[in-house]
Amino acid sequence: MVTELKAKFSLPHLLKATGLAKSVYYYHCELMQRPCPDESLKTQIQEVYHAHKGRYGYRRITRTLRLSGLLVNHKRIQRLMCELGLKSKVRPKRYRSYKGEVGRIAPDLVQRKFTADKPNEKWVTDVTEFKVGEQKVYLSPIIDLFNQEVVSYEVRKSVALPLVTDMLKKATAKLSHHEKPIVHSDQGWQYQNKHYQNHIREVGLQQSMSRKGNCLDNAVAESFFGILKTEMYHNEVFKSADELIEKIKEYIDYYNTKRIKLKLKGLTPIEYRNQALVAA
Repeated sequence: MVTELKAKFSLPHLLKATGLAKSVYYYHCELMQRPCPDESLKTQIQEVYHAHKGRYGYRRITRTLRLSGLLVNHKRIQRLMCELGLKSKVRPKRYRSYKGEVGRIAPDLVQRKFTADKPNEKWVTDVTEFKVGEQKVYLSPIIDLFNQEVVSYEVRKSVALPLVTDMLKKATAKLSHHEKPIVHSDQGWQYQNKHYQNHIREVGLQQSMSRKGNCLDNAVAESFFGILKTEMYHNEVFKSADELIEKIKEYIDYYNTKRIKLKLKGLTPIEYRNQALVAA
């Protein structure tokens, strides 16, 4: 019985039954023993993906690998990420601080021109809200339109006025005497407040505001909040508001100094600003 089975499943019998040429059989046997040509690349993709805590999609991973000297096509990276089950995460709704006209409204000086020729020419700002259980946390950053760098920020458990005014004072303290950026926001109650507006005037800056109810007029701030919440907040568990505050601070440092932006030629915001200052 055993002898009959051996004969039935012997190589000559199988080749005859399948009509497969002997050379083709051995070719495929050899092929199966070869290492996968994408194994090394898959390992590198996983290293970059996990080093940035799943925040990079295929475009940014492609750019990172190219910066390390590896010439690779973005479509190949996308395909391999699909095979590995790796994908980046997507974006939420925002906190709104509009409470009607409670102070002076400024004109829109930016007009959706979200670019700048040099650092500290145009700034945008906004406030966003986070929740940890029953507690809330609020973040107020100022972002430079030249390189999307977070120039200064405050993150607190209260949305009271100092959240915004202290952030503004920290940002303006970094300016040289000749730097007078436009400071653009929505029409939130904080930005209509006289204390906020007085400080802008005192340091010689220009205030700008989006049109009422038009989030696209402040799209860069909206985009930053979307990136931040997607990459470090959603689908994460925080034990307390204090822990979340520390993670936000950690993320903003990462965003400024380590997270590359394709629009900045694959540089981080700080690298891009430093490069521009050296060239000037």
